[in-house]
This record gives sequence, C-alpha cells and structure tokens, in this order.
Amino acid sequence: MIMPVILWTDALVFLLTLVVVVFVFYARSKPHIRAPWQRVFRGRVAAASAVVLLAFVLVGLLDSLHFRLPLEGNGHNGEIHYSVDVLSVFDVLVGPLRSQEEKTYSAPFATHLFAKESVEHADGSKTREFPPLAHAGRHLQKSSTVKHVDILQRSLASLFEALLTGALMLWLLSGVLARRAARSTRDMLREILLQRTVIPWRTILATLTLLLLLVFLSINLASVYHVLGTDKVGQDVYYLSLKSIRTGLLIGTLTTLVMLPFAIFMGIVAGYARGWIDDVVQYIYTTLNSIPHVLLIAASILMLQVYIANHPELFETTVERSDIRLLFLCIILGITSWTGLCRLLRGESLKLREAEYIQAAVSFGVAHTRIITRHILPNVMHIVLITVVLDFSGLVLAEAVLSYVGVGVDPTMNSWGNMINGARLEMAREPVVWWSLLSAFLFMFTLVLAANLFSDAVRDAFDPRTRER
Repeated sequence: MIMPVILWTDALVFLLTLVVVVFVFYARSKPHIRAPWQRVFRGRVAAASAVVLLAFVLVGLLDSLHFRLPLEGNGHNGEIHYSVDVLSVFDVLVGPLRSQEEKTYSAPFATHLFAKESVEHADGSKTREFPPLAHAGRHLQKSSTVKHVDILQRSLASLFEALLTGALMLWLLSGVLARRAARSTRDMLREILLQRTVIPWRTILATLTLLLLLVFLSINLASVYHVLGTDKVGQDVYYLSLKSIRTGLLIGTLTTLVMLPFAIFMGIVAGYARGWIDDVVQYIYTTLNSIPHVLLIAASILMLQVYIANHPELFETTVERSDIRLLFLCIILGITSWTGLCRLLRGESLKLREAEYIQAAVSFGVAHTRIITRHILPNVMHIVLITVVLDFSGLVLAEAVLSYVGVGVDPTMNSWGNMINGARLEMAREPVVWWSLLSAFLFMFTLVLAANLFSDAVRDAFDPRTRER
C-alpha cells in the first residue's frame, strides 16, 4: 500500500487549480468577463500558445502527485515501513527515463560513453576505448539493425501514430461541432480545414498533433536511447528537463499568489484614500525597491538553511527539505515583486477616484469598502491580469538566474537553473559537454515564448485602449 505525500507546494498547486476551474465556470455566466477571453482564443497564435502552456501544466500537475512506496522487508510485527524516496505519478509514467542510469556522460543518441576508459579484455590486455552503455542501444546488439536506420524507423512510426491520432481528433471534433450547429460532419470538417470557424480549431489541432508527435517520439525513442544524453552521474537529461517543468511553473504561479494581495490591497487603498495612507504606502515600496533583491533573497535562503539544519526532525525526506526551500523562495520573490504592480494600481485608482460615478457614490453615502470592491477593483482587474501574465516569464527566468548564483532552489531539486549551473564546468571540458545546457535552454525558451505570446494576446484583449484601436 502506497503512502500519499502532500507537500506544501502540492497543496497550493491544486488549490490554485481549483480556483482556476471555479473562475472558468463563473466567467461563463458573466458576458463582460467571457467576451475578452473569447477574443483571446480567437487568435491563432494565442490558441497555439495556450495548448503548449496546457501541456506544460499537465506535466506539472502529474509531477505534483507524490507518494512513497512500502519497503519489502517490514518485520514480523505488521508495521509498514516506507521508502525515503518520494515518487510522483509522472515518475511512474516515464519509468525507463528515471531508472535507466548510466555510469557518466553520454552524448544524445549515443550507444557508448562520452569519454574513453581503460578496458581489460579476456586475455589480460588493456586498451583505451569507449565502453558501451548499460541501457541505451542494447536492443541493437540483439539484431542486425544499424542505429541510424533504427532511429529513422522509430521516428517514422511516431510520425504515423501522431498523424493518425490527429486525424481521429479532427473527425471527432467535427462530429461534435456539427451536432451543435445542426450541420453535417463533412461540412464542419471542411469549415475547420479552411479555417472558417470562430475558434481556430485547425491551429489547435495542428499544435496538438505536433505535441503528440513529441510524445510518441519519447515513447519510441527515449525508452531505448538517451535522446538528450546523460549528465555527470548518468541521469537522463531529457528526464531531468521534464522534471524541471514543475519547478518553473511553481516559481511563476506561487510567487504570483504571494504578490497579488500586497499589490492589489495597498495599491488601491493608497490611490483611493490618498493623504497620509498614500504617503506610507509610497514610503514602503520605495524603501523595498531600494534594497538589492538578490541580497535579500540570499539572506533569507541562508537563514532558512540554518533553520533546516538545526531542526532535521521536521523534515523526513530530502524532498520535503527542498520543497520548503522552494516555497520560501516563492514567498521572498513575491514580497520583493509586488511594488511595480502596486505603483500601477495606485495611479489607476487615483484616476478612477475622480470619476463621476464614484463621486456620485460618495455623495450618496455609499461605504468606502463597497466603492472599492464594486467600482474600483473590477475596473483595475485588466491591469492585474496583464501584469500577471507578463511577469510569469520573468519569474521563470529569475529562478534560473538565482539558481545559477547559488541562492535559488535546493541543489537536489530538479530545475533548469540547477542544470545551467551544473553546465558551467561541463562547458569548460574538452571535449565540451553541451547537451545539458542546450536541453535546459530549449525547455525554458519554449515555456517563456509560449507565455509571452499568450500574454500579448491577453493584453490586446483586456486593454481598453488596444480594443478601441
């Protein structure tokens, strides 16, 4: 029987997911909220970016379902002892990637180690050669297939499976939309292929097919090869890159949860109340902006490390220790990142305060809290939403920079920043070990690019001045 493990970040992730689901159902019944989001998803770039972001989110959610397996020998008293290794559902789904470890570095799609070693033969002689890998390419020894031919065959099979699945999704989608529109499936299929639908379904299906191609390539190739090579201790770099998705998403989302209450409350109150309250809020965020954020984060992380070292009984596993450090890093980043949004909301509240409908509400004696919640807050939410989606990519990049300088997430936690930090010495080797840095760059680039493209569409849809133009 497995033992579920709920980390602090896991609880916050699923709480945030629940909030998003509730907001979706709430927005469907509100035309003034639903209309801007419909404009977002009518754009082909935004729709494709949303599909990519959802793929990242799915990996992050699967990697947030943690558990511990029972040990085989638990004694005779019936007491169950569990392993100290904390696994996730994602680890189970990608079993070969996690379990097939090599001795040390190996290049992408290689069948031998990257460096020569002394190998002793049966006759006692020793030679310097590249030893074969323990897992990758072992199936080639049982057949006469050449590696390049095998990779080509598996790639073509993955392409056929992706196209077949994409065609099936296209047919099912055409049937569903045809039933809603009371039309034939063939006519709706033609409308989708010619991009005549309100929602760009052709773009969405093309993006899904491309993602399915990557999934099938992973199933057919990553199970028998290290498609992105291995690191110094023989771990699959592709697996490490996928595991780092959760860390990047947590840094971007949990930091936002910490930042929003400070920014919204203090920004609106300062702009609406003015006077000494405005002076106090300005003094607070001006003082906070004057402190170097890197030094503040470094001091906080070092204090947390001392606390963890002095209280080891509070953390049973290394995963729990690294998780509390990740949560603390999100809190510190949130505390130091709210000042920009607060300044924007203060200026917008100062302008809205002089609007005629708010002056009328004040004249009729409406309570200030009701004016703020019913009139000011809804009219500044477009600024909040735009700022949040624009800051997400910046927070993902901030984690990489902080981990590079040694004050980011725990070194035992998988993250793109730790991969880049470890690649410093690898790039100084001869020959150069380049695939760890490239893998972290590609995954980070894809996530940040998709977030930026989606945020541009959100800004265009929610900004009143952009809509007027």
